[in-house]
Amino acid sequence: MGSAARVLRLVHEAGPITRAEVTRRTGLNRSTTLTLVGELVDLGLLHEELPTAGSPGAGVGRPSPVVRAAADVVAAAVTVEIDAVSVALVGLDGTVRARLVAPQDRPPTASEAVETVAALLDGVRHPADGDDPAVPTATGDDPAVPTPTGAPTALRLVGIGVAVPGTVRVEDGTVQYAPHLGWHDEPLAGPLTARTGLPVRAANDANLGAWAERLGGSGRGVDDLVYLNGGASGIGGGVITGGRPLSGADGYAGELGHTFVAANGVRCHCGAVGCLETEASRDTLTAATGTPPDDLEALAAALAECRPEVERVVDRQVAALATALRNAIHTVNPEVVVLGGFLGVLLDHVGDRIVDDVRAQSMTGMTDRLRIVPAALGRDVLVHGAAEIAFRDLLRDPARIAAAVPATLPTTTSGPTTTSGRPAAAEEARPA
Repeated sequence: MGSAARVLRLVHEAGPITRAEVTRRTGLNRSTTLTLVGELVDLGLLHEELPTAGSPGAGVGRPSPVVRAAADVVAAAVTVEIDAVSVALVGLDGTVRARLVAPQDRPPTASEAVETVAALLDGVRHPADGDDPAVPTATGDDPAVPTPTGAPTALRLVGIGVAVPGTVRVEDGTVQYAPHLGWHDEPLAGPLTARTGLPVRAANDANLGAWAERLGGSGRGVDDLVYLNGGASGIGGGVITGGRPLSGADGYAGELGHTFVAANGVRCHCGAVGCLETEASRDTLTAATGTPPDDLEALAAALAECRPEVERVVDRQVAALATALRNAIHTVNPEVVVLGGFLGVLLDHVGDRIVDDVRAQSMTGMTDRLRIVPAALGRDVLVHGAAEIAFRDLLRDPARIAAAVPATLPTTTSGPTTTSGRPAAAEEARPA
């Protein structure tokens, strides 16, 4: 990695940072930092500004300029679930610029997912005359994504990252097995590149979630971390060890949802018996509480009622989760365990009980520094994780910005409509 790439990655991951701090953290001399930042500013990848009064870098004497990553250089972060295909445009500065959602009435096939993503992106990259420069939109209700006003915002789109709930061969983006989607040995990155003309990387969703939480969530700055997320596609896991993602020979490492936790458990779709995913199930928990599967706030409120029949389900799921975490802790010795989705709700409900149960089952010393915390990035965890793999080539070689393609944010928000030539599945979107 060249020095310019080191500077770009630092600013991208650390957020707005003074030029003096860039010099300190990289070990470069001041004149080299000045030159490199200037080159990256000329490429449109970084911006410089004087610090405001009272902010870091605004002390006595000549203030050091604040360097920030560009918001208009974006990656398309794709998430494929059993009920929706989503595309978010994420700026190099970490802001979510737009969110396009295509609901599905059944799990999409791989080819359908490719066509849906391409249709969503076509609406952003090639708006028809007189149309909003995006696919048809539903009324924006996402407080994290402001509705734009004024003139269309020009963006530079550098690539696509795809988060898949299954095992993904990282070198070519082939989905080896995504059980909830019903995919077996499905090429994904190659067909999506052919359809869009953009570089595409695909990876397991929980591995991407682990990295996102490590960069900007509950595990920020932690070099040894285990991440577990419970959602529509079961329980996925990811591991960071020594500051690097644990991927394994083919990218399949981290399948903690299939950790063995119960000898008398039910048979899992993977063929085994007693997997964590079957013993701690979102569907079982929401069925007991009578709450919608995707409404975590309603689940938390129902758990707070502490009904005996619900608490019996909670007890079984906490016991299974503690056993799975004991296995992971004895294997990788993390400093932090991050729980997302319904597992994070379960953690909030039972408090220290999970960590107490884990410690009761673990070897002396293994859990002395252990923290078990809820995920901080919420529904955006996979968005940021997928964006990171889409930015990977640019962060290694900033000159790749020359290959970025133009895109345009929508300027208004409108009700859902139908546009000919686009799949019906792509008719709902939320603009930023």
